[in-house]
Amino acid sequence: MIFPGFVLEHVTTRAGAIRLRRGGSGPPLLLLHGNPQTHAMWHAVAPRLAERFTVVCPDLRGYGGSLKPEATADHAPYAKREMAKDMVEVMERLGHRRFLLVGHDRGGRVSHRLAIDFPDRVEKLAVLDIVPTIEHFERADMAFGLGYYHWFWFAQPHPFPEMLINAAPEAWFSVHTSREPKPSTFFHPEALADYLAAVKIPEMIRGMCEDYRAAATIDLEHDRASRAGGKKIQCPLLVLWGAKGKIPLWYDALAVWRQFCAGEVSGGPVASGHYLAEEAPEAVIDALQDFFAGAGR
Repeated sequence: MIFPGFVLEHVTTRAGAIRLRRGGSGPPLLLLHGNPQTHAMWHAVAPRLAERFTVVCPDLRGYGGSLKPEATADHAPYAKREMAKDMVEVMERLGHRRFLLVGHDRGGRVSHRLAIDFPDRVEKLAVLDIVPTIEHFERADMAFGLGYYHWFWFAQPHPFPEMLINAAPEAWFSVHTSREPKPSTFFHPEALADYLAAVKIPEMIRGMCEDYRAAATIDLEHDRASRAGGKKIQCPLLVLWGAKGKIPLWYDALAVWRQFCAGEVSGGPVASGHYLAEEAPEAVIDALQDFFAGAGR
């Protein structure tokens, strides 16, 4: 059984319900998942962190068991700004105005926007296996286009990519999550069951594609406005990335993030591929516990 001692529930926000698990005690810690997953990706990390923190693991809007707005021409319902508002509201409803924050992949992009728009809410931030979205797009070359081809496929007009994925969702999931070779048993069976249940929901596939459409449009508008206005992450930032993945091939991740953060930036590689929290949970736990030591005092 994954997430021992955690409660599975839905928290109502202004926009709709967010599914989440929460457990533990101590300073509040929000963990945001990546694509094409759910909160279940934290199953090997969250219980250990719950020994020292009050851990909250939600599904982002559009994913898993959370609200899934309709597709729109401007993709505004899936802007990272809206996703960040969801998370701030969830934490406030749970009694946590200020909290620690970790985001992997898409969750890292939501976390980045949350830290910019709500600097008073985030005590410390950790991002896993990303650089800022605007850097990905503005530095894009053939290697990026081929390696992260799904960024451009998912961002094609609704409903074209959805139609293709919905025709064979399990086969798509298997290929999409195998960018670095891994055995079929890589994901924990209970976590995999949650992922596959989600990708079989057409509205989830629509939400996922809208997430990427927003990234290529309205999110870039917000990111450029923040950059032009000198708005940066104000809190300390931990940056972790998979040593076997694409980030170290394409970027000096720490140097990139230092351009977007006014606080101290630290971090380094983890001996894993893209799915750090599932491939190298001990290394992720150690890094997060060290980084968050003394939080809430």
